[in-house]
Amino acid sequence: MAHDAFRLALGTLTVLPAGPVGDLDRRTAGRAMLLAPLAVLPLGVAAALVGGLGALLQLPSLGVGLLVVASLALLTRALHLDGLADTVDGLGSGWDPERALAVMKRGDVGPMGVVALVLVLLLQASAFGALVQGPATAALAGLVVCLSRSAVAGVCVTGLRAARPTGLGATVAGTVSRPGAVTSAVGAAVLLTAVAASTGPGPVRGLVAAALAVVVVVVLVRHAARRFGGVTGDVMGAAVELALTALLLGLVA
Repeated sequence: MAHDAFRLALGTLTVLPAGPVGDLDRRTAGRAMLLAPLAVLPLGVAAALVGGLGALLQLPSLGVGLLVVASLALLTRALHLDGLADTVDGLGSGWDPERALAVMKRGDVGPMGVVALVLVLLLQASAFGALVQGPATAALAGLVVCLSRSAVAGVCVTGLRAARPTGLGATVAGTVSRPGAVTSAVGAAVLLTAVAASTGPGPVRGLVAAALAVVVVVVLVRHAARRFGGVTGDVMGAAVELALTALLLGLVA
């Protein structure tokens, strides 16, 4: 049911209490992935408030961006960042799929994962700081946070299988229809373009940002699926973080 899907999305993508989920079937999982941008609305509100307050206090732009990034990490348990680090470590291992997946499952983070985290966090923080100049652009930043979560639908599209028989990837892989994933991406692009047109960056930057995010997610998912033999929960986290980075860079470039 819809409330079960919303609870699954909320509990998976945030630290907020979501309540028990009833029967978890593939239809519910697919709906949860499509509801991801709506389920993370509290994250978007938090990012907008933190960014707007930082701008109001006239903090340095990088400081504003770092505070926004820190708030997002806190409200997600840094789960997506962990997925990004693990995915980069796995992709960079140079080993067969089984051993690459073993690398991703380890608790430590390798040098490639560390570099990826540092680069992505710096890019996000600097872009958030450049974007947020007042209440309107702070709201836009919050919207970007929400829309970046539409990337999970692209990771879970029909035709992609799970790389492991257990875990989050096994639960949600292949649960989103291609029309559903396309509709989610197009809807996000239209909304971002419209809001960007009225808040400062302009419609062209909004459209470019959305297109860039789609390209980044598609390239990541295809490469990960070939490299690992499927997708995992870590790949979902990486897709979210890279989509967020692409959206931000597209808006401030």
